[in-house]
This record gives sequence, structure tokens and C-alpha cells, in this order.
Amino acid sequence: MSKKNIPVIISAVQFTQRKGTSKPLDSLSLMAKTGQEAIKSTGAKNLEAIIDAIYMVNISSWSYGDAPGELGKRLGITPKEKVYLPDGGQTPQMLVNRAAKAVASGEHRAVLVSGGEAAYSINKTFNKERPQHWPEKEDPKYINGKNWNISAIEIKYRLYFATLSYAIFETAVRASSKRNVEEHRKYMGELFAHFSEVASKNPYSWTQKRFSAEEILTPSPENRRIVYPYTKRMCANNLVDQAGSVIITSEEIAESLGIDKKQWVYIMGGATFWNVPDITRRPQLYDSPAIREGFKLALDQAGLTINEIDKFDLYSCFPSIVEISMNELGIKEDDPRDLTLTGGLPFFGTPLSNYSLHAIINSVDLIRKDPSLKVMVIANGGFNTKQSIGIYGTTPSLVPWGVRDDSKIQESIFKSALPESVDKVNGILRVDGYSIYYDRTGQPKRGVVIGSLESGARSCAIIEGDPDMFLKLETQELVGKNIKVKYEPEVDLNIIVSLD
Repeated sequence: MSKKNIPVIISAVQFTQRKGTSKPLDSLSLMAKTGQEAIKSTGAKNLEAIIDAIYMVNISSWSYGDAPGELGKRLGITPKEKVYLPDGGQTPQMLVNRAAKAVASGEHRAVLVSGGEAAYSINKTFNKERPQHWPEKEDPKYINGKNWNISAIEIKYRLYFATLSYAIFETAVRASSKRNVEEHRKYMGELFAHFSEVASKNPYSWTQKRFSAEEILTPSPENRRIVYPYTKRMCANNLVDQAGSVIITSEEIAESLGIDKKQWVYIMGGATFWNVPDITRRPQLYDSPAIREGFKLALDQAGLTINEIDKFDLYSCFPSIVEISMNELGIKEDDPRDLTLTGGLPFFGTPLSNYSLHAIINSVDLIRKDPSLKVMVIANGGFNTKQSIGIYGTTPSLVPWGVRDDSKIQESIFKSALPESVDKVNGILRVDGYSIYYDRTGQPKRGVVIGSLESGARSCAIIEGDPDMFLKLETQELVGKNIKVKYEPEVDLNIIVSLD
């Protein structure tokens, strides 16, 4: 491969704006800060003139008419391409992969990938009222691409709440693992206790207090029940102010700019796939074909095996997606390798769609300190819907970027979809996953079940009952049981008649 076709990361900078900052920056200003530092850290002259594309992760906490364009003005960049995507946690890694392809093909000389949020400031410091030093809100003039539509049945049963859908996945994962309820509860606590430990040592983490497994698992006024089996400390924390920027160019340009090769980090491999978009039409609730296919292709491109990966950052909005990723990668419970570089979304923080850009920046920092390292990042969007994978190290990819066609694999994943879900059910439903959601005092409100019919199609149903019934249900395994369901036209919902 020619040096002009080999993409390399030359700069990666992140910033966390702490609580109590006297005049906190808005989301775009946080990105401008990291972008300026990213350019400056290279030591290269006139890098701004070489960066000809700005790829930006969707901003949720504030809204700008042309966020990539405004960022370019602030940084002195005139991009010939501006990309602003819909929300989705997979987008940072997907954009880095896209930038690698664009540099490899010669479409761009250098790409700035940036994202940031000031959700804590606008929601907590300013109580959703615009501070005078922030710009007026504007609707985006463009978004490149569309998000998927949530199905009618998923809207009806509130599966658009990520906490609920991932908790339902959790019970499916638990049943497939053959752990009983208490064994799995302890496993989740120990898993996230390690994430908390990593976060406590990360200077960019939003929460730097280390929590034990019991502190994560045990409900309290500071750690209320959210959905069964999750407490607050097991859920992503979106109320943070964080931003990051990464610059990608070619080996040839990096050399011409005089950038020290010790600062170069290669995007050795990558892939992006979707699972079946409708949760209720997925063949299983406890797996991810997108990860299964994607990580193999990424490893093949990098010329590596999974055993040669030294560290991982597995997306961790909730325990279930970590466990799903581990299962697909074949990582055992006793594997000594780190599963998070940052400390994870509940503890490091969740700048909404931009979390994984921080994981990538952490990867770059670690590899610069130890050039022998090979790191894999798995970014996740939607409801275990979209996943993008990247592998990082100090050697170029074995297979060049942009030569692979993944369309047939994606098509095969979509073709695995189950039949259309059934809206009205009077009969038996076999439970595939379930959860219970609570009010802010920790009292159970109702349960939600996803289950299969004899026809092979799926449906959803509601569990109603008193608090004692729900407390009893929390100690039992419902997955795999056949339950009787009746459609109630007055509420337009399927109601579980009996759990026996």
C-alpha cells in the first residue's frame, strides 16, 4: 500500500467540564475546545488548511443550525464535506471507520471527527433555560441519513425506553447463561464494580468514586430501582459535560507535516452492521449478529486473532450489552483483559451518542504509552440495534480500507427477521424476556413481557399486580414459562391472566 492510502490517527483529545464551572461552555464550544487542542497537539503548521472534512456526532443537549459548519469557522477549517448524523451510540466508531475509508481512497486529505454534550449544564445548572452566553437554539438545517422507525407494538409497550428494553435483554441473557436469579445479580454487580474501579482512576471520568458490587446492586435513596433488575448505578449517566476530537490523515501527509511517528495510531480494522431493527422480530433477545459478524471481519482486516487483542472497550450503557458483546466475542468470565478503557457509561459518563469517541481517544493514549497494545472498541446504538467495531494499534491494516463489500452479510442479518409481531393475543405466550418498571420511590408499577407464540411470531403483554406479587416475581425466573394472555380492548393491551 502507498503511504497516501494508509489512514492514521495523528491527534486525539478529550475534555470533561466539571460541575461548578463558573461559566460552562455549551456543547459546540466544548467541541471547539477539543478541536483546537487536537490541532495544536500535533505541532504541525497549517493543519487547518489540510483538514477538508468535519464529521460530527449528533448533539442532543443543544441544537445548532449548522454545527459542523460553525465548528469549522471556529477552528479555521473550510471543509468540502460536512457530516452530521442522527443520534446513535455507534456513530463515533462508524465515523472513524468512514474517515479511514475516505483518507484511503483519496477523497479527503484529513478528517476531523468530533462530538460533545453539555447535558449536565443545561439540565442541572441552568434548569433547561438558555444562559446568556450560549447561542440561541436552532433546528439543524441538515442531518445526513435517517434513524429507524420504532414499530407500533414497541411504542405501545414502551420499549422505546432504553432502560426497559435493555432490562428485558438482561433477563434473556440470564436465562441463556443458565445462572439463577441470585447468581446473575451478583455477576452484574461484580462486572460493573470493575468498571467503577477503572473510572475511579480515569481523570476524565464524570464519577470518580469507586463503588463496590453491593453499592451498585443495593437500592438506596441515591441508587433507586429503575427497572428490574437495574438500579441507577447500572444505567448510563447522560447528565455529563464531555467532548472529544480525533484527527485522521494519511501516512504521507503525517510525514509531510513532520508529525512524530510515536504519535501515530492506526485504525487496523473495522466494521459496522445492524441487527434486525424491530426488537420483537429478532430471532433471539440475548445475542447480536452484528457484533458476531463485525468483529471477525475487523480482525481479518487487522490480521489479528481475538487472543491478540490486549484490551477492549465494550459499550456499557447497561450490563446486558456488555454480556452480549462478551458472549459474541467468546470472552470468558475469568478473562483478565480489561473490558472498559474509560470506566463505562454509568461511571465515566455518557455524552449521549458520543461516548465511544472517548473510548477511541483512551485507546490512542494507551497505545502511545505502550506501542505493543492492540485495542478493540465496540460501539452500540439504539436497542442493541447498530454496532460499529474498531481495532487500534501501531501497524497498518493487513487489508486496505474500502476494498470489502459487507452488503451480503448485512442482508443476511435482516433476512433472519421473524414474522410481523402479533398485536392482539388471546392464548399462550412463551416468555423470552421481561422486566418490571418502578416509580421514583422504588415501587413497582407494572411488568412488560416479550414472548413467542406457537406460530413463531412474537407479541408483548403487561403484568399487573400488587407490590407483594412483584417482589415475589423478582426472585423467580419467568423466561421459558408459558403464560396465559388476554387482549383487553378497553386499554388496547395484552394482559397476563396468570403467571402459573
